[in-house]
Amino acid sequence: MNHKEAQNSAQHQIQASHDIPIAKELSRKKLFNEHGDRDWGKRRMIGGNTTNLIELNNVKYDWATKMYRTMMNNFWIPEEIPLAQDAKDYKLLPEIERRSYDKIISFLIFLDSLQTANLPNVNEFITAPEVNLCLTVHTFQEAVHSQSYSYILDSVCSSEARDQIYNEWREDKHLLLRNRFITDLYERFIDEPTDENLVRTIMANYILEGIYFYSGFSFFYALGRLGKMLGTVSEIKYIQRDELTHLALFQHIFRELRKENPHLFTDSLIAELREMMRTAVQHEIQWGQYITSNQIPGLSDEILDQYIRYLGNERLKLLGIDILYPEITEHPMKWVENFSNMNSMKTDFFEQKVTNYSKSSNMNWGDL
Repeated sequence: MNHKEAQNSAQHQIQASHDIPIAKELSRKKLFNEHGDRDWGKRRMIGGNTTNLIELNNVKYDWATKMYRTMMNNFWIPEEIPLAQDAKDYKLLPEIERRSYDKIISFLIFLDSLQTANLPNVNEFITAPEVNLCLTVHTFQEAVHSQSYSYILDSVCSSEARDQIYNEWREDKHLLLRNRFITDLYERFIDEPTDENLVRTIMANYILEGIYFYSGFSFFYALGRLGKMLGTVSEIKYIQRDELTHLALFQHIFRELRKENPHLFTDSLIAELREMMRTAVQHEIQWGQYITSNQIPGLSDEILDQYIRYLGNERLKLLGIDILYPEITEHPMKWVENFSNMNSMKTDFFEQKVTNYSKSSNMNWGDL
């Protein structure tokens, strides 16, 4: 027995003596599996014997097929939204607003590019074809979001400014810190694909989709209330609509994992996931206050603090985890919810495309 094997053996003995579940290494799905189960009753979120056959009339997770159809109905094309007026508005933005705009776009570009690259790493270990389908559409939608940011930058600013924005995530220490937090969690799973690390990366995805975008979204809606950058605001509305389904997707995956693998969700792991949310909330508050500098109407430091804490509570509730901030009981920025509604913004009919492709765009996935 070599040193590493002896060390692993000793660790397993210690864990067993304390009745601590040992993290189990997961195997990637076989691409061709003639001995796989078609019986949906035997299907599992992870560790199942999947055929990879997509049979939408033979599913275990009904919510996944509903979500898939909603995600498909939400299809949109960034270039259909005109940005000529945004190019004019951008030149007239005060310095603080232009700085915030640039840094937020840089952050969003990084996040959605990261998601596009990383989601297949998760999908390789999910053994429910109907959920694989949703994750595949999710990956495609993240690519569309990246396309939308490229379209925005090509339309509203100079090539020099565009290149600077693309490099902000490397050069701004605030961006680098919070990007590293999520990326480290993703890479931990890639390096060690255990069941526990999968739960952590599912939580990291949930945090990214449910917390990390929202200071930035709020900033764009604050500009929209002032009648500025309305084309960009429309793009962000579509992106947020997609992100809400992505949030719901990982919420459901988390719930199913917990139902099927209760041994994984020990008190210590739940406490760790809760602390992940606390860290993410702190990062998002610091980021929001940094990019707005307490100078954007409707987005004071105090209100951003309360808003992100409120979101942290709401996201934890949907996972059945105790909230972090019991003192925050009401939504402090309801105007954001009203403004982000797909049909709330009125612009010239010939300048703005119809924003409700799908009747299901306002579905409340948290109730499923």
